[in-house]
Amino acid sequence: FRKESFNAAHRLFNPGWDQATNDRVFGKCAFPNYHGHNYDLFVTIRGEISEEHGFIMNISTLRDIIIEKIISRIDHKNINLEVDFMKGKIATTENLAIAIWNELREPVLKAGAQLHCVRIEETENNSIEYYG
Repeated sequence: FRKESFNAAHRLFNPGWDQATNDRVFGKCAFPNYHGHNYDLFVTIRGEISEEHGFIMNISTLRDIIIEKIISRIDHKNINLEVDFMKGKIATTENLAIAIWNELREPVLKAGAQLHCVRIEETENNSIEYYG
């Protein structure tokens, strides 16, 4: 796996609900002025180990894919307002993991590996793993 980090703001909010319902469901995370996290992103790949070079994929290639497809588009941004691959989605960590998976799946495959897991640690106590 490869670990990258990013900082981003978000708000958990369902636009189809009134503020009272959002507050009841999402608590402080629904506050209108957003809040932020220092996220850790873990991307795990799988595949056949090459006899030629001895690894599944060059880890620097994986790093470059993650930085280009995710970090450059989300770091120091507002997930609800500025991250194109999260448009129209409630900015939960679960939805974020799925969206990141969808952004990484094809580039990782083209580089000769398969995406196995996207793990996001939102806080030291909260994390999500998505296996596609």
